Amino acid sequence: MKTIKNGVYPTMITPFTDDNKVDYDGILQLLDWYKYRGVDGIFAICQSSEIFYLSFEERLEILKFIMANKPEGMDIVASGHTADDLETQIKEARAFIETGIDAYVFISNRFAKEDESDEVLLKNMKYVADALPDVPFGVYECPYPYKRVLTPELLKAMADDGRFQFLKDTCCDTEMLKAKHEAVKGSNLKIFNANAATFLQSLRMGCSGYSGVMANFHPELYSQLIKAYNDGDMELAEKLQNIVGYMSVTECQCYPVNAKYYLSLDGLSIGIHTRSRNPQEFTETRKLEIVQMFEVTNEIKNKILN
Repeated sequence: MKTIKNGVYPTMITPFTDDNKVDYDGILQLLDWYKYRGVDGIFAICQSSEIFYLSFEERLEILKFIMANKPEGMDIVASGHTADDLETQIKEARAFIETGIDAYVFISNRFAKEDESDEVLLKNMKYVADALPDVPFGVYECPYPYKRVLTPELLKAMADDGRFQFLKDTCCDTEMLKAKHEAVKGSNLKIFNANAATFLQSLRMGCSGYSGVMANFHPELYSQLIKAYNDGDMELAEKLQNIVGYMSVTECQCYPVNAKYYLSLDGLSIGIHTRSRNPQEFTETRKLEIVQMFEVTNEIKNKILN
């Protein structure tokens, strides 16, 4: 079974045309943008992709297109896991896996209701996983429709299973993150932190990389932070951490509209239309904030990284 690489995995957005169709030319440009910004893989068909606003057919066609055009050497992990009933989950997961992805990522809240126990979650997860081909699996603690953060005990069970290699962690809590890492230590299960403010701390704990929305703005800063940490250049690592942590407040602005606008500033011919947010929320003031972050990012790259 293939091992998922460490590093930066952007949560891939879905460009749309102004008439609400999937913009495949925009997807092609985005794949190229990721390629030249040093990312190690892509987390496709996730919440940033607006999967709860895409039909099954759209999710599958997007993933097929990504796999047909993915940059060489880049890992693709993908979800699309939105169905409520287990049999539909199995049917749709098989179709996604058949595209040739490197790992299929479950959404943790799809296996149990908010008031149901972890035992129910684990039982249903195992039922679905056992019905699927023998491929690497991942889990995403998606905040929609409710956030189900996995306990260290659950993660230990998943690590002992042997098939789970990827966790997109959204707990945003360093003590919990530390306990989770201890639970999976020595296994194939790697933790990818989605929280920018705790990223360097998570690397020190032994986490494997970053998979979060800010990799749709400046993934190269995260890649360089990882490199600085691995090279033992703690001064640069700390400096970059302060930068990415501070700029991550953008997550709370008007995402993914703001990410699409940022990408347009960086030369991509994509619009800001989304299905999950009203573009009118993206006011002129918010646009100015993104323009200013774009300029600061370029200044950082020119002065600190060159």
